[in-house]
Amino acid sequence: MADAPVYYIFHGEDDFSIEAEIARMVERMGDNGDLNTSRFDGTHTPVSEILGAAIAYPFLADKRLILVRDLLAHIGRRGAGEPGKKALDLLADEIPNLPDWTRLVFIEREKLPDSHPIVKLAQSDKRGYEKCFMPPPDSTDWIIRRAKQAYGAHIEPSAAAALAAVTSGDLRRADNELLKLVAYADRRPITEADVALLTPYVTEAKLFDMVDALAEGRADRAIALLHRLLEQQQDIFGIYGMIVRQFRLMLLAREALDDGKKPAQMADILGTKSTFVAEKTARLARMFTLAQLETVYRRLRDCDEGMKTGRIDPILALDLLIASVNNR
Repeated sequence: MADAPVYYIFHGEDDFSIEAEIARMVERMGDNGDLNTSRFDGTHTPVSEILGAAIAYPFLADKRLILVRDLLAHIGRRGAGEPGKKALDLLADEIPNLPDWTRLVFIEREKLPDSHPIVKLAQSDKRGYEKCFMPPPDSTDWIIRRAKQAYGAHIEPSAAAALAAVTSGDLRRADNELLKLVAYADRRPITEADVALLTPYVTEAKLFDMVDALAEGRADRAIALLHRLLEQQQDIFGIYGMIVRQFRLMLLAREALDDGKKPAQMADILGTKSTFVAEKTARLARMFTLAQLETVYRRLRDCDEGMKTGRIDPILALDLLIASVNNR
């Protein structure tokens, strides 16, 4: 028991697989899981409070599960300053000594760098566990396996390739579309014609127009483009994913610009081979301060949670998000 990990880092852009891993951990908690599971927003909760919950003795159980979202990226950012450094130092000192009953899980919806102090600690400490979840470059095989294992369905390889193309590596979006296709096919193999019929996505370029208008503060234009996309039956969660991706890249670009990096260096920093995309992202990033982009990213997280839990209508959530960004 003493050699089992007591703290975990699950990070990366494949939030679908991360959430599946978290669901399995929650399920293993058993009948008293609710009493012994604590959830924290790491962007607002002091590290000391999280650690206090982590060392609390479990109630009528042998484990205590602590789920912390977005803490490590938040305190590790360049703009976190001295408070962020103190939080990192406190974590590094305390988490290797957590009780054996603790399962402290850091959930990060972006890939943390290997140089992050807590990532390095988890990789070298037998009481830590780190795993990066990134979507596959081509999700075709994943879609075929998911259809069979999750839904007992068969999707033809050409249909899986078409679905992979229109969902652009977003596994959650791919799974949502796959579920619709399984219901439509009704136990027969899913064909490429089914994908064409049920997933009428517009080109990614039109989505970029909407995201660019949002980033540039042209709220009326962004809202008009959003509703035009919805009228064309574009998936609202796919739109949301594009917005998240664009602002994540802008946040990285803003940090790089503040650190003295040149526009010519942006492609490598942003992980793209397109000089045009890198320069365009840098241009948009200059329209925001680092603090403003971090605020927008937190709003995106809140919007995501509200939509997925049903607390807010997805269309209303995006309309309010666009208005809030415009009034930054």
